[in-house]
Amino acid sequence: MPGLLAVFRKEMADQFASKRFLIMFTLILLAGLSATYTAAQAIRVAVSSADADTSFVFLKLFTVSSGSLPSFVSFVGFLGPLVGLSMGFDAINGEYARGTLSRVLSQPIFRDSVINGKFLAGVTTIAVMLTAIALLLGGLGLRMIGIPPTGDEIIRLFLFLVIAVVYVAFWMALSILFSILFRQPATSALAGIAFWIFFTFFMSMIAATIAGAVIQVDEQEPETILASAYLQQGIARLSPSTLYSETTSTVLDPGVRTLGLVMVSEVIGMVPGALPLGQSLMVVWPQLVGLIAMTLICFAISYARFIRQEIRA
Repeated sequence: MPGLLAVFRKEMADQFASKRFLIMFTLILLAGLSATYTAAQAIRVAVSSADADTSFVFLKLFTVSSGSLPSFVSFVGFLGPLVGLSMGFDAINGEYARGTLSRVLSQPIFRDSVINGKFLAGVTTIAVMLTAIALLLGGLGLRMIGIPPTGDEIIRLFLFLVIAVVYVAFWMALSILFSILFRQPATSALAGIAFWIFFTFFMSMIAATIAGAVIQVDEQEPETILASAYLQQGIARLSPSTLYSETTSTVLDPGVRTLGLVMVSEVIGMVPGALPLGQSLMVVWPQLVGLIAMTLICFAISYARFIRQEIRA
């Protein structure tokens, strides 16, 4: 694919040198440092007792929240979409506005090299950003609690980074799609922010409203309550934020055995303990596949639209 490597290098250089990247990196890093510091303090107090359970303590650095600050995982779930949107809202229409897209395509560079190079460079930038922040936070937490991670914890943290990269890449692919559909960067940015607000704040309320309208809940009939709850959960899982939350909470917490409602009859006889990594992945495999599929679908639509789009000098 002629020109792919050149576009990839150029986009990587632009991403790392851009002020928006530095701003988002600093914002997530400061939020993560605050969350990890407070979590490490609480963990250090909890493990100081003689009978304290020290299994999977290192993972709690990223999942434990204090009364005033959410966890680092929650910060990534909230701020990650803004990172993806900021990296792609002007990926194509910005080139139109500057008049550089026609000049690039006049060179021996294919159209698919342009869109593929931009997307791959964005995914690589996201991966480098999140990995660097996770390593910094892990070093801070290790110094504070003094308990090194086990091999299983390291693998689970690696899987969390993969999930977080896919999650942020979805929002970047969505913003790239908007940058192709709209000629003005401001319009594509507003469209991306509107989708982020809808999926983050309103999706759960809409899911509850639809479930209540479709299924009439009767407190005398538990079947209707269960059916309404399952429908609400299914609609909420159309949001990438819900898929990210369920996937990361299961991967980083080996004690999570199921998602959603749990009947008392299902708990009876259950042996307490942590699930192996393979079993945790089986619990969230549909959510993980759905998140990857959403990302690929957004990029596929962007790819098809960009290939067929008329470009004039």
